Order: sequence, then structure tokens, then C-alpha cells
Amino acid sequence: AAGTPWYSYHEALREPTAHLIGAKPVEVICMNSLTVNLHMMMATFYRPTKSRFKILMEEPAFPSDTYAIKTQIVHHGLDPKDTLILARPRKDAFTIQTEDVVDLIEKHADDLAVVMIGALNFFTGQLFDVKKITAAAREHGIIAGFDLAHAIGNVPLSLHEWDVDFAVWCSYKYLNAGPGAVAGAFVHERHATNTELPRLAGWFGNDPNTRFRLHLEPDFIPVASADGWQISNPPIFSMAPLRASLAIFDQAGGIDPLRVKSTKLTGYLEFLLTEIGSKKFSVITPRDPNGRGCQLSILAHQHPKQLHEELVAAGVKCDFREPNVIRVAPTPLYNTFHEVWRFAKILVEHQ
Repeated sequence: AAGTPWYSYHEALREPTAHLIGAKPVEVICMNSLTVNLHMMMATFYRPTKSRFKILMEEPAFPSDTYAIKTQIVHHGLDPKDTLILARPRKDAFTIQTEDVVDLIEKHADDLAVVMIGALNFFTGQLFDVKKITAAAREHGIIAGFDLAHAIGNVPLSLHEWDVDFAVWCSYKYLNAGPGAVAGAFVHERHATNTELPRLAGWFGNDPNTRFRLHLEPDFIPVASADGWQISNPPIFSMAPLRASLAIFDQAGGIDPLRVKSTKLTGYLEFLLTEIGSKKFSVITPRDPNGRGCQLSILAHQHPKQLHEELVAAGVKCDFREPNVIRVAPTPLYNTFHEVWRFAKILVEHQ
């Protein structure tokens, strides 16, 4: 028999993933892709009423999140123009103040149904204060959900302790599992164990005791955990690389020691960019290490695409986001201080 049978393979991912996001194993399920999981969570947690129907997001949010949320709004017969509230940067700023998000929650406390924020912004690299935003939302009975795509495996999280309602993420960024690898979802214990919650159901979310009785048990009885949101059997080939990566995180001692190195790596990168002092680019990521992960977003003032192409040709693994931002993310699992120094040297040569 296989050491880890296909039928229960997802269970092997539960605990190591929970360690990374500060959750209980019962609150975690690895399944689907990020956007599919967002739709799954919204099907449960977005229950608009005549008085409470609005959703708060940040701008810019990752486009797939925006598409998903807007289609959820339309699915309920509502108009995104009247339903979606956007937290925006202040004038001449690139990042959003946490107090501005909280102020919007307070202002719309009576008509907000869901707050859905990218915990770490894909474009600017800003890390939001998830704890404070969640507390503000829950004080008014508003659901607090987060996209952890750029946060999981990058920064420490305490989703259970912070009382987050739900979260979703992918595993091909800091979790290193590769494109198409299985994503994940967090459902707080108070919801995960509530089998009466509405959801989009499938056979693999059903109680294992009756799962294979199929037509003999016509009623859906969800598992009393995040497993109850599963639709189909686990995609083993999409889970295997994630399992291997999670084992490496455990071998490294977990997210906390990695965060210590990450803060130093990115701090060194920031120091070198400041030393260069070029007028041809600026860093739009917060300077406070507590307000970012490992990513620095470099805004190129001249020929941004050309600069990115030259960096890639010189062997730098970075990426470009329209219209003029180059994202650089020294990652503690495999990047070194020497590589950070080499990047700065290459940037000077090609700016």
C-alpha cells in the first residue's frame, strides 16, 4: 500500500500549511486554484441583503480578485458600480494607509457585507495590518477575507488568533510549488465546524463515513472542517510539489527564522538602492520592514520595459508590471546577500 494514499493525500498538507498561516489544521484545506477558492468562499460568506450588500477592496487589487468579486456581485443581481467600495492611496502616494481602510469600514459599517483585501499587495509590495482591519470589520459584524497569494511563505501570519473569517492563496509564489500547483483556503474554526453554512457542495466535501454510499445517501453532509468545502478528489500531481516545498519550510524552522533573514535581505537591497541614489527609479514599497514582505517594487522613470529586459538578459529573475514597475523579491530560502549585491551592481550598469 502507498505510504500516503491518494484518497487522504490532502491531509498530509494540512498541518504544515496551518503552521505557515497561524491556523488550526481543521481550518485549512489545499484545493483548486486561488480564484476558484475565492468564488467558493464568496458563495458561503457573501450573503447580501437590502441594507448590507457592499464589498470593500483595495486599489489596485490583483485583477483576478476583482473579476471574481465583480462577477459575484452581478451573480446576486447587483451593480458593481453601486456595490464595490475601493480603498485608494492618498494623493501622490502609492500605498494605502491602514487607517484609511478602517475609516472606510467605519463609514460604511451599516452597508458593508464583506471586506476582501490582498494581505500583501501584488503591485506595491505593501503588507496590510490584517489584524487591525479584521478587528474593525468584525466589530460591525462584517466578514473579513484576505488574499494571501503574496503573503503565505513570505511573512508570519496568525489568522486564527486575528479572527479572520476566510482567506485564499496560491502556491506558485513563495510556496515554490510551480504554476498549476494546488492552492488553498482558510475557514475560521467557528465557520469550519458549522455544517449548516451554505456552500457550493461536491462529493469530496461530504462526510467520509457516507461519501462512498453515493446514491444511497442523497443528502449532503459536510465534513465539520475546512474539508467540507472540497468539491472533487485531490489532484495528486498538483499536490506533490507543494508537499515537497512545505517539508523544506519545516526543515528551515518555519516562517519565523526565514522572516528574520528576509528582513535583512530586503533591508540590504533597500540600502544598496538608496546608495545608488538614481533619479531614474524610485522604490514605492513601504520603508518600514513591518509594512512589507521581501518584495521591493521599483518604479522606473525612464524606459521601464527596456530596463527590465536588460536585467533579465543579465541573469536577474525579476518581473515587470504595467506601466512602469519592476518587482524584485530576494527570498530567504534560496537567495543570498551576494546575489542582492550583484543585482544592485547590474542595476547600476544598466540604468
